[in-house]
Amino acid sequence: MLFNMESDFAEVTDINGLLTYLHSIDWADPLFLWLLSFHVIITLTSFNTRNYGNFQIFLFFILLLLVFFSESINEYASKNWTSLSRQQYFDSRGLFISMVFSIPILLNCMIMVGRWLYESTQIAESLRKAQLKKQLQRQSQLKAKEAQQ
Repeated sequence: MLFNMESDFAEVTDINGLLTYLHSIDWADPLFLWLLSFHVIITLTSFNTRNYGNFQIFLFFILLLLVFFSESINEYASKNWTSLSRQQYFDSRGLFISMVFSIPILLNCMIMVGRWLYESTQIAESLRKAQLKKQLQRQSQLKAKEAQQ
């Protein structure tokens, strides 16, 4: 049996692969609707606030803190699983919480970092263009002064 009702954590001894694990999950459980809603809201918030750097940094660190505390969240959820879902999904190794909670958050954080790197390269490129333009203006001014003399 994959899920043990007596212990705080689900048994993971029968899991012999990711597909077996994913097939054993009841995806119609309300817990997954809440998790999906959470991830959609976080992703939309991240996308819609992309021009607000301070808020993005705040959101980024909050998301990383959630991942950092996912072990504690997993322990709490394993003790109170009856109020969260129909089955005990929260295993002692954290496979479930990693798959449905931490990995999507980390992917969102990676997208945020990628967007920041892209914006940084765009800023560096425009700065370099402005520097070259200024340098060309100075050279043309020097040539104009030399031509006048």
